[in-house]
Amino acid sequence: MFFSNTRLNGLKLAAVLGISLQSAPALAEVEIFTEGNSKLLAWKAQHPGFSLQFIQLLPDYIRAIYSARGLQPDVVELMASYCVFGTIIKNESDKELAYRVADWRYVTNDGKSNPVKTKTQWLEEWEKLGVAFRWSLLPDDQSFAPGDWSQGFTTLPLPPDETFDLHYSWTLEGKTHEATIKDLRCAPATQP
Repeated sequence: MFFSNTRLNGLKLAAVLGISLQSAPALAEVEIFTEGNSKLLAWKAQHPGFSLQFIQLLPDYIRAIYSARGLQPDVVELMASYCVFGTIIKNESDKELAYRVADWRYVTNDGKSNPVKTKTQWLEEWEKLGVAFRWSLLPDDQSFAPGDWSQGFTTLPLPPDETFDLHYSWTLEGKTHEATIKDLRCAPATQP
């Protein structure tokens, strides 16, 4: 790796002082595409050994999913009021990989950083409402063997068409990696 003298001197100084130089999260290599015939958008962040995909889901689709499972109307409307993405996580490496949703943050256009609501938080809220349903949400944290994958809903309390940046992390071979997807967009209120 090539360093300028200024950068190299800074690294030497940091080493002498015992300072850890930690860089900001990397911007992910992101492919944005239209998902099937729906005209909804999907984002796929590709990293060495790891991929993460977010697919916009319409509020009416969320209503249909939860209504079909017999959830009470107020819970169905609560879920439909959120910005929801179908999320797919894949371990494409030959090592163990893990993630933890509680470590993820979304940053709104006003610069405010917010935690992503976890499945455990949803289940606690649903239990108070008398709901005994566990299906659909992205698991809070998982460890994957090579080739494993998982999917579920990721939810954010944002309105339709809102854009935000998502900061996420994962662990591969005991090393934590961080990245950012810029300008994710919540699904529109109705079919485009």
